[in-house]
Amino acid sequence: MDDLLQVGVITTTHGVRGEVKVFPTTDDPRRFKRLKETILDTGKEQIVLEIESVKFFKNLVILKFKGYDNMDDVIKFKQKSLYVTRKNAVRLSKDEYFIADLIDLTVINEEEQEIGVITDVLSTGANDVYVINMTDGRELLLPAIKDCILQVDMENRKMKVHVLEGLLD
Repeated sequence: MDDLLQVGVITTTHGVRGEVKVFPTTDDPRRFKRLKETILDTGKEQIVLEIESVKFFKNLVILKFKGYDNMDDVIKFKQKSLYVTRKNAVRLSKDEYFIADLIDLTVINEEEQEIGVITDVLSTGANDVYVINMTDGRELLLPAIKDCILQVDMENRKMKVHVLEGLLD
């Protein structure tokens, strides 16, 4: 499991005072209001940035980082990802998991036979859908509902599922 969790991607600068527009990759963009700092991954290094102010505009979050006071200071951050440590991550309820932790989980059926591996999680309006690359080369889209997800064992990196009739047709 990764120690860092992505919370957003800087899309562009905002104004001339060093603010940036961030596309949130978190379920709750309002979480930025509670964040004191974030980690910027430049591709070469990770920089801890202290958050000075947070605003919201349409589907974006506008952040101002302490010590970065003009557009020239932050233009190099465009298209870079922002992360938080697990310590600063949102608290999860029972039976909730970070997407990063679900990727590469081995999926088994009720008879304990391996079906495949989770490669992606799609967020739909009603519920998430797990994309499973099956051992036979096919792809299974499994809804993340109680009827299908029987058990998640993060320690052993396995998920036991029930595949509803018609999903493999």
